[in-house]
Amino acid sequence: MRILVISDIHGNLPAFETVLKHAGSVDAVWCLGDLVGYGPQPNECIDLVRTLPNLICLLGNHDAASMGGIDLEEFNNEARQSVQYMVDHITDENRAFLENLPEKIRQNSFTMAHGSPRYPIWEYILNTEDARHNMPAFSTKYCLVGHTHVPVVYKLGKKDEHVEMTIPQPGQVIKLSPRMILNPGSVGQPRDHNSNASYAIIDSSVGSWELHREPYNFRLVQKMIVDAGLPVRNAARLEGGW
Repeated sequence: MRILVISDIHGNLPAFETVLKHAGSVDAVWCLGDLVGYGPQPNECIDLVRTLPNLICLLGNHDAASMGGIDLEEFNNEARQSVQYMVDHITDENRAFLENLPEKIRQNSFTMAHGSPRYPIWEYILNTEDARHNMPAFSTKYCLVGHTHVPVVYKLGKKDEHVEMTIPQPGQVIKLSPRMILNPGSVGQPRDHNSNASYAIIDSSVGSWELHREPYNFRLVQKMIVDAGLPVRNAARLEGGW
């Protein structure tokens, strides 16, 4: 079974479409949240994700905020303006879709959450210490998270107190082994100083995780952000991946 793992699309339709085209035929799509926020096309991204095969989609913090589930004061100024744009523009049908998304889900050997298994909506797993504290929060072999916009793999060592971190390179195949926390990075707003859209493929037939990066027309998205009246900073960060 070939599974596309994506996260943090953030209303960036050109990046999302590029990922789907580059990934090719898949048996299932697992989306780890934040369909909206920052980008200019929230409805188009939600419409597209809803068409994908055997979809599992989780609630992200921006998704929750766009429905009033998180106080806007919890966000920085640019994110707050972006969330308000989502509140004003998301259709009733797409808002209903977001309202029904789970915060955390278990699928076979995988636990999935947007932020972390411990605090699914809001916690960032930024380093090995964060990962170590989250290992007891899931009982499956693997946990998939997004939220940081940075692709990374954490693996619990032979001694439970030790966690190893790997920054995977595009095309690098990592053998899945218990216990791991895996992050595919961000489709629509990477933050590892690489502007290319990020995603991963799980091949369950061989038990592998493969990271992919793909360039897209971020200049077009920058123009759309500015034309929509969204913060210019949202546009600027796409080029530098920050």
